[in-house]
This record gives sequence, C-alpha cells and structure tokens, in this order.
Amino acid sequence: MRSLYPGRLKRLRLILARQGLDAFLVTCPENRRYLSGFTAEDMGISESAGALLVLRNEAILLTDGRYQVQARDEAPDWHLVIYRQGLAHTLKDLMYGSAIHKIAYEPNFLTCQQFDAIRKALPETEFVALSGRIEAMRSIKAPLEIDYIKEAISAAESVLNGVWRAIRPGITEKEVAWYILEGLWRCAEGPSFPPIVASGPNAALPHAVPTDKVLEEGEPVIVDMGARLKGYCSDMTRTMFVGRPKPLFREVYSIVREAQLAAQRALKAGLTGRQIDKIARDIIHDAGYGPRFVHSLGHGVGLAVHEAPILSHRSRKMLRAGMVVTIEPGIYLPGQGGVRLENMALVEAEGTTILSKKDWFYDF
Repeated sequence: MRSLYPGRLKRLRLILARQGLDAFLVTCPENRRYLSGFTAEDMGISESAGALLVLRNEAILLTDGRYQVQARDEAPDWHLVIYRQGLAHTLKDLMYGSAIHKIAYEPNFLTCQQFDAIRKALPETEFVALSGRIEAMRSIKAPLEIDYIKEAISAAESVLNGVWRAIRPGITEKEVAWYILEGLWRCAEGPSFPPIVASGPNAALPHAVPTDKVLEEGEPVIVDMGARLKGYCSDMTRTMFVGRPKPLFREVYSIVREAQLAAQRALKAGLTGRQIDKIARDIIHDAGYGPRFVHSLGHGVGLAVHEAPILSHRSRKMLRAGMVVTIEPGIYLPGQGGVRLENMALVEAEGTTILSKKDWFYDF
C-alpha cells in the first residue's frame, strides 16, 4: 500500500501548481490517511488526531504526543511535527519567515473556532477553500483498494449469512444488531457504520435505530450493515421477512428488486449519477410509489462509507471506471414498513461488476 502514497502526493501537488497555491492543509481524516497512511481517527468534531501540510517540496504530518509513535511508524516518509500548544500555534511557528502565502484548506473539516484560530495565527496568509479535490482522487480506486473493499464485503456477508438464519419471531431489533456487531468485530476491524435493523413500521424509516421492538410474523425487516477492513468499508442492505410476507410487501419487494437490477444493468462509465438514479426511480414511479423513494440511489464507498460519487438526481458528474458505488433503491410506507435492497458495484468502461453476492434475495 505504501507504494501508492508518492503518486497521490504528486497528483495533489499538481493541483497546487495549477491553482497557484503554496500549500494544502488537509484535515479530513480519510484524506489524511489516503495521502500519508496515518490511520488515527478523530475522536470527534473538536478533537482531531492531526493534520497534513502539503507543500511544493515537503510533506509535514502534524499531530500531538498521543500519536507520535503511530505517526512515525505509519508515515515514515513524512516530516513529523508534534504540537503541544495546538495546530494553530504550530503552524505559526512553521510559517515564520517562510515564502508560504497562499494555503488551501478543507472547509468541511475545520470548525469555525479552529479556522478562526489558524487565521489569527497567520494574519498575512491568504486561505483558499478547496473542497472535493482529494475526494475526487479517492473516488477512482486502485486495484489494491478494490481488493480491500472486496475483503470488507466478504466479511460483512459472512456475518449476514448468520443473521439470515437468526431472523425469527420473538427476537428484538437490538438483539439482531448486537449479533451483527459481534460478528463484525470478529470477522473485520468492526462496523463501517452502526447497523440498521428495522422491522414492521420501523422499516419505513430509512435510517432507523434498532429498538427493543420484537420481530413479528409476516413483517419486513431491513438490515443495513457494513464491515471495515484494512481501512476500507463495505455497505449492504437486505430486506428479510419473518415468515410469509403480506401481499403488499411481496409487491413492493418485487418493484424494488426490478429497479435495482435495471440500474445495475445500465451502470457504466460515461453515464452520470443522475442518469442511473433516473432508471431506478422511473420504475418505482411508474409502479405508483414514486413519492415513497425518498433518498438517492447510491453513493461511493471506500475509506469512508459515504463518499464520491453520488447517484442522485442532483449528480451531473460522469461516472468513471474504477469507482465503487452502491445501488440501493427503496420504498417506504409510513406506519406499515419498507423495503431497501443494496449491492455494491465496480464501475467499468463497458458495464459493471457486482461485488456483492446474489444471496439473500427473494424471488416472488
């Protein structure tokens, strides 16, 4: 993996040169890892594990004493600077007397307080907000990254295989979620996001939180889960039924599956996210459930479980070979339940490869 980092840094420096920038302050945790190999995760919005300062001819990793050994081991090619009075104070010391006057930063990954402190520490410096550039680089996966994603998918599927057998009347949503979490920590580095287990009326909530609700005969159960392995994520959803589903949900399930398969068949490089989203959305609309498909069709997956690109009616950017995306149409009926089906797919020049197994689908 380490051999990928020099090329990534070179591409970022080309962006600096084209934009007339002297440096790029990187504070997004996934971007930090992508460029350097430093795997520490931020503990919260106000407690960062560090930052990268990418200059034209130097690469600096800034962090505090908690991560000194880890940073040195994981990013040996970076100049390590340990700060003791915070990032802003350290940047001031680094910049003193330098020819660095124009710095790009990631506005989505700095709090107002953090940015104000840095700006006050460097009053003569021009700061340029630059969003999405590293994320665009990350959206095209190298073969090794695809292998890691496949491993994360396999880990999640091994856990879901047990969940499929465990679904029964009388078990609670929380018990199913606990089974998932236990399995993901056993088979991987843990979950890529908190699992969703939503049964009956709760399945009408796309991002439902598992509750003490007991699973009942005939109702749908949405299980949305993913594993993290070697830093890379997987994301998959299946809708299961406790016993024999009601006719309404047999119909809804068939429509969602048709929409998913149509989008998968159409997916390829050169189309936009909007075009793929429309294929699935039109099928659901024509079946009379258009207003009940309430989210985008899919999103990229990599170091983050939600990243570029997005498959939605807003996305006019063309898909490119090497992108890994989800295909996850859904129908949600308030007070009754819902169905969502999600696969992961690798975008290719002339089509797509579905990375998820064909298991755990009903054929009504």
